[in-house]
Amino acid sequence: MNKGDLVEAVSKVVGKKKLAEETVACVLESITGALKKGESVTLIGFGTFKVGKRAASTGRNPQTGQPMKIKAKKV
Repeated sequence: MNKGDLVEAVSKVVGKKKLAEETVACVLESITGALKKGESVTLIGFGTFKVGKRAASTGRNPQTGQPMKIKAKKV
């Protein structure tokens, strides 16, 4: 299911597609905002979202095969 499918499913319940789009966008923005603040989001019966850290590592350039450094990042 993608965002469009979710909007379609919500629109069947609320009756208006525009309202469904706004509702889905609001929920996703709220989750994203909480994650940016470093908080975790738990939706009982659905899942838990949290930001993790990925350490720096060494990879290989697929075209040349030469080693390259991959920076640490949040995922």
